[in-house]
Amino acid sequence: MAMDLEGIRTVNHRMRRMADPVGDLLTETFHFIGLFAIGGATVWAAIHAFTGMIAKGHASIEDLLLLFIYLEIGSMVGIYFKTNRMPVRFLVYVGITALTRHLIGYINHEPKPDMGILIMAGGTLIMAISVLVLRYTSVKFPAPEAVESSRADHTSTD
Repeated sequence: MAMDLEGIRTVNHRMRRMADPVGDLLTETFHFIGLFAIGGATVWAAIHAFTGMIAKGHASIEDLLLLFIYLEIGSMVGIYFKTNRMPVRFLVYVGITALTRHLIGYINHEPKPDMGILIMAGGTLIMAISVLVLRYTSVKFPAPEAVESSRADHTSTD
């Protein structure tokens, strides 16, 4: 019985050695396809927004903030492509820009200020504070990989 278990473990180990590279390849392929799709859709949406501004004959502050949102999404895709990590700060930046864009549109179209303005401004403030917290914690408590790579960077210079 002990030999049967050892044989099963050996077969399992061999299967894993063969399957893991295939799984890694499929995962990386999915990431690349997804990143190119998101990047392409972002460029397409930005071009569509820009041509709409040209057709309109002018660009409003809302239009410019929309282009900044596309820029931030493109930056996120680029960073994820290079590092295989999703920078949460960029998601918060997109949220701040989107809330600011919405707030400006709300103010432009609403004749009287009301509680909605305070709610959107408060949401923007909360998101800005969250960026501060994220930046502080990433400096004070870096990920172990980041500590190792920064040590390697410092020792391999010159």
